[in-house]
Amino acid sequence: MKVPAELVGARVTRTAFDCQVRISFTDHEPDGRVRVGGELVIETPITVTDAAGTQAVLFPGTGTALAPLLGLFTKAVVKAEVTGLGTLSLGFDNGTRLSIDPDPDYESWSLTGPGLEPVLVGPGGETDWQH
Repeated sequence: MKVPAELVGARVTRTAFDCQVRISFTDHEPDGRVRVGGELVIETPITVTDAAGTQAVLFPGTGTALAPLLGLFTKAVVKAEVTGLGTLSLGFDNGTRLSIDPDPDYESWSLTGPGLEPVLVGPGGETDWQH
């Protein structure tokens, strides 16, 4: 699987919450064409670290407890990496960092959309990450 480096430069354009967390990203080419139009779907706990270093673990399906993710609206991705068996780490231009670990029993996260190679981190994680 390919590490989603194409997310760097993309901005958060939407967040949606139900039993999953969905974060949409968009970035444009200089001529206005969409370069990236991705959606990150998260189904397991999310570790959020703010610019001051305060860390919180958020759980999909918990309603207003997910409010810290609303602060990502319009923020740009400055770092996107995958480590281990599929821990996704995203850094944003306001200093916030998100991290989603693979789950031993469930799909943890997926990323799809124009300009991105689809990624699905299934139960137990994935191997052979391409950088």
